[in-house]
Amino acid sequence: MRATPITVAALAAALLLTACDDNGGDGGGTSENKAGDACTLDTVGVQVAASAAPSAGDSGNVTVTITNRDVKCTLNGFPGVDLYAGGTSTTVLADKAAKAQKLTLAKDATASFTITYVRGEAGGKKSLPVKTVKFSLPGSTADHSFKWSYGEVAVKGDANEPNASVTAFQQAGD
Repeated sequence: MRATPITVAALAAALLLTACDDNGGDGGGTSENKAGDACTLDTVGVQVAASAAPSAGDSGNVTVTITNRDVKCTLNGFPGVDLYAGGTSTTVLADKAAKAQKLTLAKDATASFTITYVRGEAGGKKSLPVKTVKFSLPGSTADHSFKWSYGEVAVKGDANEPNASVTAFQQAGD
């Protein structure tokens, strides 16, 4: 029969393609991420956008969007966010009303979180002159930093606790 060689060739091609599939592993690439593992900063793009507080006492928002540039990965928990003002660092706590959800990001999918803060009085005793923000993704110790240019952050009470909070990750885009 003449159909047999074509069928055998098609079957061989299908097996060859299957053998090349590494099920989302690194396949010799630059990433150590396997499909479904926690998202890492070396495999995502980062964008920061702000709706800055105009003056002391006003609230502002800084939204951080990450875009997965590698195999499918997950975000399970809150981002870790720290504010740096000179030699002082302080942690931004999770929004008490927010609940973390496990998000799976396919390649090129995006998710975002928002830092909400109250602007402090420039040079005030109840203000933190933030210069840099560092954040990490859940399940990772690596961090990404960006310049803070949105005014000083008010502090709560006598502690050096920033009057700020961070939301859980939200699926972004389409």
